[in-house]
Amino acid sequence: MTYLCNDPANFREDVIRGFALAHPEYVTRVPEASGFRRSDGPLDGKVTLLIGGGSGHYPSYNGVIGAGFADAAVLGNVFTSPPAEQVHRIARAAEGGGGVILAFGNYAGDRMNFGVAAERLRAAGIDTRVVWVSDDIASAPAEDKASRRGIAGTFTVYKMAGASAERGDDLDTVEHWMRRANEATFTIGVAFDGCTMPGASEPLFHVADGSMDVGLGIHGEPGVRTTALPSVDELADELVDRVLAERPPEADGRAAVLVNGLGATKYEELYLLFGAIQERLTRQGVVLVRPEVGELVTSLDMAGCSLSLTWLDDDLEQLWIAPADTPAFRRGVLAPSPFTQMPPRDDIVAADTHTPLDASPDSRQTASRIVTLLRTMRAVIDEHADDLGRLDAIAGDGDHGRGMSAGVRAAVDAGEATLTRGGGAGSVLQSAGLSWADGAGGTSGILWGVLLSTTGRALGDEQAPDAAAVAGALTAGARAVQELSGTALGDKSLLDALFPFVETLEEQVGADHGLVAAWRAAAQRSSEAARATADLVPKVGRARPLAERSAGTPDPGATSLALIAEGLADELDADELDADGKEQ
Repeated sequence: MTYLCNDPANFREDVIRGFALAHPEYVTRVPEASGFRRSDGPLDGKVTLLIGGGSGHYPSYNGVIGAGFADAAVLGNVFTSPPAEQVHRIARAAEGGGGVILAFGNYAGDRMNFGVAAERLRAAGIDTRVVWVSDDIASAPAEDKASRRGIAGTFTVYKMAGASAERGDDLDTVEHWMRRANEATFTIGVAFDGCTMPGASEPLFHVADGSMDVGLGIHGEPGVRTTALPSVDELADELVDRVLAERPPEADGRAAVLVNGLGATKYEELYLLFGAIQERLTRQGVVLVRPEVGELVTSLDMAGCSLSLTWLDDDLEQLWIAPADTPAFRRGVLAPSPFTQMPPRDDIVAADTHTPLDASPDSRQTASRIVTLLRTMRAVIDEHADDLGRLDAIAGDGDHGRGMSAGVRAAVDAGEATLTRGGGAGSVLQSAGLSWADGAGGTSGILWGVLLSTTGRALGDEQAPDAAAVAGALTAGARAVQELSGTALGDKSLLDALFPFVETLEEQVGADHGLVAAWRAAAQRSSEAARATADLVPKVGRARPLAERSAGTPDPGATSLALIAEGLADELDADELDADGKEQ
């Protein structure tokens, strides 16, 4: 288990602080951001490689910042994608004018958050490319490699991109080699037991004694199937056979090989396994080029390991064997850098939270009511956070309750502050949405952020909205969520509860029902739809590779949305009774 922490909610920040103090020669913490840039950066004209994802994977991300590897790293909460605002701030602090590559493993939350950050960087005139790694052969079939998760193969892909950028390649070239490396990288992993989140007393999942999960994820997800625990030789056969089955026809036999430990499998065991793997690969004509054995991409204290192969040609081999110097990975002797250091840009200004606002009195009155509703949302999530986490752990990483709690707390704080500044309904919802996204990160964070922000923009600060305006604004928010997520109804996501809610709300308001009655009917419909997601198969997100385990379980995102809708219905009912002068 994870033994050391103070407040589990601050685990990431405490780790970031300690890492910055331990490695000042390599990294500089970016102020007001959850990550680092190189201490010798930004470098004038160099392509900036920013890598990131949830914390809990060290040495991945912050452990490989340095010459020949990454220029910057952004960390989300444990197993949670970092918020778009954090990605944007760190990229601005690290970039030196040569363009930016945002790199991460292929997960829905990362794709959305890094994608939003990329749009902001491009709007600021910074040429930005987005490249995700998709090496996990257990998570999708060979013909659908683009849908695969990114796991331990991220290490080799980032290393090759970093070497390309370090020698002075331009942005197009670095992106080209990174995509080439990803296409040539294949990983299969196994788990012997699950990992334990900071402050928790039990792992996210257990593997029965004498068993092994095949096809693990690196965010605490269980494997896609369970089998009997093999001997080392039998495990080597399984891993090698699975990886070699996808050997590209053009591969000449050279490969970068990683035997990776997930956190609790000891180095002696990994070397024992590597010996068996090396023998089998050599018999199959594979030439191992500078193999690596050790903890390279972990999952807190998960007991497990993985095998990664990146098939090399002359160009990729040069990038793989190139020197690097980082806190956790060192290789060879670096040549003098062709780049010069620029003055640091660590003063990237965050959103203005102090200037007084000038909403209409009617809109401010509505905003006051919205803040009360945000507090109700916080109470609902706090009550159900543990249950939501357990629901999410069945086929995911178990972070949904924690993420929702962090997001709604940040939203309440921002909404209260904006109301104090004179903000109206629109301003309060927009600030709450931005803060929810930044405070929570992950998929739920950015989707709730978009829902609230879009709803706020539609309402504005000029007048008190009537029921039709509220229904229309929420429908606009739902459509924005669908557009960002790329998810369809029936994919087993929060949309399966959100769209029944807004559609019913529109219908009820259109039939001249008041907002309170319309909201109650919409909340009931949303709850029915959320429960019905138990019969759906996930087609997106981390639960997709674990569809069988997800069967019979409602979607956590749809469930939390329905809980919030019901809680707000109760609050609106109580408010209506107060307005009529009746007892609650």
